Amino acid sequence: MSSAQAETAPPATTQTNHAAAPTQGQHPDDTSIRPFHFHASDAALTDLRRRIRATKWPSRELVGDATQGVQLETMQKLAQYWATGYDWRKTETKLNALPQFVTTIDGVEIHFIHVRSKNKNALPIIITHGWPGSIIEQLKVIDPLTNPTAHGGNASDSFDVVIPSLPGYGFSGKPTDLGWDPARIARAWTVLMKRLGYTRYVAQGGDWGDAVTEQMAVQAPPGLIGIHTNMPGAVPPAIERALHSGGPAPSGLSPDEQRAYDQLDFFYKHGLAYAEEMSNRPQTLYGIEDSPIGLASWMLDHDARSYALIARVFDGQSEGLTRDDILDNVTLYWLTNTAVSSARLYWENKFAFFAPKGIKIPVAVSAFPDELYQAPESWAKEAFPDLIYYNRPAKGGHFAAWEQPEALTNDLRLAFRKLR
Repeated sequence: MSSAQAETAPPATTQTNHAAAPTQGQHPDDTSIRPFHFHASDAALTDLRRRIRATKWPSRELVGDATQGVQLETMQKLAQYWATGYDWRKTETKLNALPQFVTTIDGVEIHFIHVRSKNKNALPIIITHGWPGSIIEQLKVIDPLTNPTAHGGNASDSFDVVIPSLPGYGFSGKPTDLGWDPARIARAWTVLMKRLGYTRYVAQGGDWGDAVTEQMAVQAPPGLIGIHTNMPGAVPPAIERALHSGGPAPSGLSPDEQRAYDQLDFFYKHGLAYAEEMSNRPQTLYGIEDSPIGLASWMLDHDARSYALIARVFDGQSEGLTRDDILDNVTLYWLTNTAVSSARLYWENKFAFFAPKGIKIPVAVSAFPDELYQAPESWAKEAFPDLIYYNRPAKGGHFAAWEQPEALTNDLRLAFRKLR
């Protein structure tokens, strides 16, 4: 946080060597890499629980499904566990056991996890989260990637793993100037990998992580040898035009293409409300910065399939995510006051999410069935002329590393063997 924020904000956290440049004696051009730890104050956690208990609830939805939004029963179950059973300290301890650092790039302090494999020939990979995700999304893939022999893999498949927090998200600084779009973040990630001493590496991402990773591929810095995405920009222009025209789907689509078309049609009609608000008026979202339940419901309503999974979790069913997984992520947003600052990335972005970007370097794609759309191999081949790997995992949705870490890890191992 800036020095001005530090003077006015409540004493929510203790953060080691963490302040957006140029505070704490850091010059904007400082290239040092500083250790980072995070400790939420007891007062901040007590205040969080108080606010949850004091929630002013709306009346119940008037339908028996989620067509009016996040259901009251789901949110009340979430609130009950969040206020009485959830323990942030467990995740805080897990995070602080990892090597975490901050470094200033282009005037913004960037936080990142950096875990090196014991294998000296490990391939470096930078993995980028999205919204409403965070570094919490990727925690489950760190050990399988850096220590594959402990997880049924081969030592030759080892990675050095770098997981940054996007600017305005989590423990990274909040930009104080305009222009922090995916292309600028991509350039910052290239600086980060160079600063870490890597001259040859790969990149991975979904959601905003895909947008940033694909921009890295477009920029094609000398060290980047390939990328992997689990939400590719691969929708052909003719398909995009048909989706926005309101007319029927183009004729001659394969079953995979028709399914992807139907998924996109549903998302464009029913799933873009949050994105439109954040793209146009992110600063208006004071409610999600002030109310933990408001924040949680906003984050849960990202897409229909993810919400359905989360609702099942709070009904006691076993899924790829747990109640703690979900609340770890929401609590991180709450404790770092990043609901609005993270939303500004939507305002900054001018790139079409699903359109091909003209990438020439090697690309690998994992098309999970419950993603916003499951990219057909035909579309991926058209979008990425150097498609080196394509797979359709049996299960998983938008938060692949979080929900199905084993499947994503396996795809990353297989995809990048060709580039080692």
